[in-house]
Amino acid sequence: MSFVVMVGSSEITDRNLDVSEKNIKDFMEALQVAGQLSADNVLQTLKLLKVKILNNKMATPRCQKVTDIIVDYMKTMKPEGELEELCTEVLLALGFQSPGIVIFKLWDRWHLNNLPPNGLLVAVGRLIFCQGADPYIGVTWEYILHLLRMAQKEDDMLAVCHVLKGLVISARKHLDLGTKNDEIMDITQEALSIKAYLTLRVLFNRWSLRSNNKVTEEALVIIGHLFFLIPSSKLKNQVNRLTRWLMTLMSAKVAPFYISQCIFQLIDALALSGCGGINLESQLGNIIGMLFKQLSETVEDSNHHSVQDHSLSLKAFYILTKLYNDRVVTLIRENVESKDPAKIVSTIQIFTDVLQKVPQTEQLKNEVMHSVIIMIQEDLKPVRRVLLNFIEMLIQHDYLAPPQGSIIINYVIKLSESDCSNEEDIQLTCSKILQMVTLPKLITLVCQPSNTLAFVPLSKMATKMALRARSLGQVPYLSSFHLRPTQFISPQKLLTHLVMFSLKPYREGEFGVSSLRLLYALHPITSLHPVINSNVGQLWMTEIPQMLQMLDDHTEKSLNQEEWEGRLLQAFLYKFFGFTLRTSRNIKMVQMMLSAILQTVHEELQEREGIAVALSIVSMKHLKVTLDQLQAYSAILTDKNSSSILKLMKEHQQREWGLVCNIIYLSYSKIISESKGAIFMHLDDILAIVLQHYRNCIVEKDKNLKLEYLDALTKLINILSSQPMAFQFKFPQKIEIVTFMMELIREEPLNSISSSIRQRAMNFITNFRKLHPLTEVEERTELLQTCFQSVLCLPSTEDLQKEASSSQEAQATEDLLMETLQSLLRLMETLIVEMPSQIQYCLEHLNIWLNSQNDNERERAMWCAARILGFTAKWNNFGVEIKFSRLGCLVRLLAMRCQDPVDNICFLSSQAVYNLYRILLLQKQMQRKKQGLWEEEGKSEVYSANVFYNNTFEIAKAFAEYFTETQLTHLVLTAMEGLTDSKATVSLAAAQLMSAVMKERGRDMIKIEEIVEGIVGRLNLQLEPNTKEETMRAMCLLAGNNTHRVVPMLLNKTLPWDRTNLALWKAFGTRRETTISVLQLLIGILEKLHSREESREMAFQPVAVTCALCEMLSGSLCQEAVQELYPRLLLAILHHLYWVIEQNVPQKMVVYNREEGPGRKSKPFDPTSCALEVVKLVFVAAAYEGVVVYANQHHCWDLLSSPKFYYIGIMDLTSGIVKNCEPAILHRILNLIRNILYSSNYHRRILARTFYAQLLWHRSVAQTVGQDFLGNLIKWTNEPNIIMKEVGLRGISNLALHPGQSESLKSQVPFLRDFLKNEARVTMQAVKSLRNIICFGKQQNTKVVFCSISKQLRPLINDERDLVKISATSALGHMLHRVHKFKPGAITRREIYSFLVPLLLSIQDNNTEVVKACGGALTEWTKVIGWSSLTQTFQHTTLSDHIQVLEETCKYLVGTKKIRLVGEFLSQSFDFLTSPQSFLREAAINFIGLTIKRLTMKRIHEDDVELLQNAIGSLRNDPVESIQSLVTTTLKNLDEYLNPESISASRMSQLSNNIFKVTGMKTSERKKRLFKTVKQERDDDDNQKKNIWNWLRGPLNSLCNWHNRRVKTTPLIIGNSDK
Repeated sequence: MSFVVMVGSSEITDRNLDVSEKNIKDFMEALQVAGQLSADNVLQTLKLLKVKILNNKMATPRCQKVTDIIVDYMKTMKPEGELEELCTEVLLALGFQSPGIVIFKLWDRWHLNNLPPNGLLVAVGRLIFCQGADPYIGVTWEYILHLLRMAQKEDDMLAVCHVLKGLVISARKHLDLGTKNDEIMDITQEALSIKAYLTLRVLFNRWSLRSNNKVTEEALVIIGHLFFLIPSSKLKNQVNRLTRWLMTLMSAKVAPFYISQCIFQLIDALALSGCGGINLESQLGNIIGMLFKQLSETVEDSNHHSVQDHSLSLKAFYILTKLYNDRVVTLIRENVESKDPAKIVSTIQIFTDVLQKVPQTEQLKNEVMHSVIIMIQEDLKPVRRVLLNFIEMLIQHDYLAPPQGSIIINYVIKLSESDCSNEEDIQLTCSKILQMVTLPKLITLVCQPSNTLAFVPLSKMATKMALRARSLGQVPYLSSFHLRPTQFISPQKLLTHLVMFSLKPYREGEFGVSSLRLLYALHPITSLHPVINSNVGQLWMTEIPQMLQMLDDHTEKSLNQEEWEGRLLQAFLYKFFGFTLRTSRNIKMVQMMLSAILQTVHEELQEREGIAVALSIVSMKHLKVTLDQLQAYSAILTDKNSSSILKLMKEHQQREWGLVCNIIYLSYSKIISESKGAIFMHLDDILAIVLQHYRNCIVEKDKNLKLEYLDALTKLINILSSQPMAFQFKFPQKIEIVTFMMELIREEPLNSISSSIRQRAMNFITNFRKLHPLTEVEERTELLQTCFQSVLCLPSTEDLQKEASSSQEAQATEDLLMETLQSLLRLMETLIVEMPSQIQYCLEHLNIWLNSQNDNERERAMWCAARILGFTAKWNNFGVEIKFSRLGCLVRLLAMRCQDPVDNICFLSSQAVYNLYRILLLQKQMQRKKQGLWEEEGKSEVYSANVFYNNTFEIAKAFAEYFTETQLTHLVLTAMEGLTDSKATVSLAAAQLMSAVMKERGRDMIKIEEIVEGIVGRLNLQLEPNTKEETMRAMCLLAGNNTHRVVPMLLNKTLPWDRTNLALWKAFGTRRETTISVLQLLIGILEKLHSREESREMAFQPVAVTCALCEMLSGSLCQEAVQELYPRLLLAILHHLYWVIEQNVPQKMVVYNREEGPGRKSKPFDPTSCALEVVKLVFVAAAYEGVVVYANQHHCWDLLSSPKFYYIGIMDLTSGIVKNCEPAILHRILNLIRNILYSSNYHRRILARTFYAQLLWHRSVAQTVGQDFLGNLIKWTNEPNIIMKEVGLRGISNLALHPGQSESLKSQVPFLRDFLKNEARVTMQAVKSLRNIICFGKQQNTKVVFCSISKQLRPLINDERDLVKISATSALGHMLHRVHKFKPGAITRREIYSFLVPLLLSIQDNNTEVVKACGGALTEWTKVIGWSSLTQTFQHTTLSDHIQVLEETCKYLVGTKKIRLVGEFLSQSFDFLTSPQSFLREAAINFIGLTIKRLTMKRIHEDDVELLQNAIGSLRNDPVESIQSLVTTTLKNLDEYLNPESISASRMSQLSNNIFKVTGMKTSERKKRLFKTVKQERDDDDNQKKNIWNWLRGPLNSLCNWHNRRVKTTPLIIGNSDK
């Protein structure tokens, strides 16, 4: 029971269960005792089992076993609820792996007389849909037929339905896929159809399916699918039975969805056979009745079945209509014609859907129209909305064509009437339907008396349709409209009808308005129609909007009906009058009638226009008569004697004068418009009369009179200017009239804008523009200045508003000001159009106001500039070239205002600049097009006004290519003046403009000197910080583009320079291009001036160059430029430094002052320190600070400041360069100096060769291909100049560091050896060269070379020159280290031994460096010889313990027991006793003394002892007293070592020994020889005697000395000697 226990555990998971034989067995046992387990344990067991089955593939036997267990459990325990569902899910999981195993459980023996468990049936029903279940469809169906008869309970029946539904759906699916799938199923199609039919029979006969329950619903679903499986012949036989059954179910209130679905499936299955059959046709009424009932149900969008029910019913109707078209339509019509609104509504909905899917025959249309008319006649309110939708659909299918169509339209019109109580959506639908009617038909309906109530909505619809047609460019009324009076209303009747309706404008609210708007929309019926005069139609276009406005301004009570009617008909009356006189041949009558009409009332504008229209019509036939009458009538304006105006009251005179003037000028205007050219012969006389009207005015000329006159005159000129023929004539009066207008403008006050006189005067001039003659340049200038003065100088808008008495007046003033500016703009545009090339001068006249201190004046002026340039830029074709000869000034003028303190001025300025740029670009494109060149693409897209806004740089960049050299220069010179502007933004803009221009076109500047001096002069002033910075940048750009002209000017300034000049040079280091250009020039100056030997007189230009470099290189932005010129710049300044230090520079001479920061004094520099500072800055600017650090550590600056040690400083500086710079830099330096190695200039030669030699320190340089380094270096060492020798040897030393030079340098060893006896620095370099040859040469050469130079090197260890001594000793240490690596032989060791004594003597030096070098060399010496115990001693030798180290060494030396070696060292030290260096003599005595101290002197041969005594004693009389004292002490110690008991005995013994030796006698004890035996020559007696004397002389001298010393040192004793 482990499985049960595991399941009962609270920690059970799906991982604990493994579907194995053991677990299955345990599971079986658990289920057998399930009655003893809790429901939770069983549920948990089944859940885990389901999960494992789904996640693991089971073997078939195991799957069978588990299936049997589950089915047996269900059969035995009959689980319910969740437990039953879980068992079903386990079976499904098993069936997914092997469907047959589960399906076969249906026909177990146990089930023959009993139903299988419901869970098993449900599982099988679901599995039938799965892949692999196809072979079991037939056999399962066979078994299910058996179960159908057995099922009695609802649950059992539902379980069986699960299987049966799966079978029928799966079978349909396979049949739909085609015959290929027959072999998949285990049943043929024929057998399947039989089983389907049997199933239907069983369901009908065995099951009670007549009530509303779940079984009935499932059965309906199954039966619906069976229809497609049953043969059509058998299905047709069942139609009657099925129909009755469905009607029964509908009575039983079964869910409508299932009934609708079954009906649809039945009809659909029957339709597949091609015809429904007799039974279906007979049941058509019942079926449609059921469908009608289903459709009458309310559709709930949230209920899926409700929506599906409606959809399926409509689909069923559609299929029936296809099968039985006429019958179905008839049945539908019968329902439409019923009295039940609900039934009608649903029927119309069906009709709407069905009708669109059937052929639209004439018979069908007539029948449908008949039904619609019946519904219209009934006019049931609930039906209206649906009926209108149906009508809308009918109109789309052309159902209005039949005669009955008018009934429908009338019905729609009736519903759309304004007084109808219909709902709003119904009226909207009516409107939509009526708009589907053609416009002629709709207009005809509008004018029908029967539709009066619907006039407003109909006219609105017609107006809307007409306006839409006009917007599409179509004539909204048919051109042949008047030819079809029987079908449509005639144009005359329409016009009359609408005008008559307009007489009562407020009838029905919008009656008059609607008729007027329709008349306005139908304008083409009057202007294009041949029946009505076109002038009448054109009149309406101006009259109707005014009349509509009048209606808007009044109400029905406030409107004067008489005035309204008079105005409506007035235009027709005056025209009628004019046409009547026009046809008259009686001139006198014409004159009389014209005079009469001119005398009529003319208070209203319509009256005056009517008079003018009448006169114009008459003039078309009687022009001269009409003009004469007008001239005669105009006398009342100027003739005081006959004028009727003066007879009026004074307050009315000016008003009447204006009205008369208006009539006259309006008449002239109309005559000009109607005339075909004849009037132009009289126009100049007319203009003269017009001018005299004002000049000879008989009344007081106040503001109102001027305005009246200007208005009337402007209308006249406007008409005149609009006539094409006017341009063929000249009007001499034009100039006088323009002058007169200027007078009017000047008369206006400049401190206020109380009237529009100046505006109208400018408008007049503008409208007069096209008439000849054109305005001359001088007149244009005066005109512009007058207008600018009058408009731009007006107070600001704020000031004008403050003076206003009310807000309305303030707003009116603001509007008038804006209109005045617009008039000024149009005038400027006029002048530009007349003479496009003069736009530049037009803009220049604005200069005064663009630079005004008043913000409002600048803003207005810039507004004008921007607009006029924008106007010019909009021209598409620049036929006339617009030359901007002073483009620079113009750009400067506009660009500086892009940074104006007033933001709107900045905006306007950017607009102006952009428009100017567009003009230039368009002209350029036009020229390129004329030349046949390609158009530059994308140029216009680069810039915009937004780009130029507050961006002077972009402005200059855009215009740079358009400037000539003169324009460029003039722009800069004028912009320079703006640097000192009091407004910071303007001064900055000036600086930015200069800077940008310099950047783009700096090379094209002329008058460079003037520009430089101007900029420097202004920089000396107190400029704004930003302005100053930008000006510096401009100067930097100028210098970069004109280096050879700008730099010499600045260099010639007197030293030391002031802050401005220093700041300029500093600025030159902030831009790479400028920095490179200036540096190249400065380098050239240094190289040129120092290219040959100069006189001793100081030249200040090179010094000025170093001052300039100090400033340029002190910034952080010049790094890239300096790196590019680094080697050349460095060499030039180093050469200059050499030149400076050799000059006779006056003491305390200051050429440069550096600011050290706020609160600190400036640091002065003389020429030398200035040059040195430049050298440092060059390294720092080139990002090689490490070189400066190295130079500081090696005191290079001090060396470079001294003429004597300059070359050494260069050498050390080069070392720093080699250590810190990249190889590429080193090669660049090498390539530069290579050309001046043999320069005639000594300074350059020294500099180049020093660099050359030290650069060889770097391997990449030494390995440069094609260079004869060694040859050059040897040449230099052979020169007599000591410096050249040292440099050459330094180069050889460096060359020896690198592989590949060994053989060539080995051959130079004898040559180099000769330099070891030369001047100190030469010797040192020679030592280093030999050291490097040995240390870095080939192995086989090391010992040979060492032995060959050891004899010459040894004396240098004790050289009296400390530097040489240190160099040689240090070199020896390195050599010994190298030799030690290759195991030196006997000969080499002998040479090495010879260095011990010199080293031990030098280590006694008081120079720390010497001691250190000796310690290092002795350390390496001990390693080579093998005296390892002394290695540590020497390695840590210091000045304080070097004597102790010597003592230790002597002790070790004696302790080696190599007595002969000790003798050799002592013999070698004897040579130093005669050294001219007192130090060496003393050191040798010390060495001898410390050595013999460790020897057992008694065992040393007497001859050797004597030799020691003689050697030491030779220094008794040394000039140095300390040495004398040391000698005495040493000899005394020696005597003590020989015979500590008796010194005298020792001496005598020594003497006797010598004697015995001479005589050949032998002593009794054999002693050691310290030194080698001297061979005695016995060839002759003289030699023998000489040798005897030599041997005796030593001891005898010693004895004498001893005796003398004893006498001197013995004190005088008096008395008893024992005391």
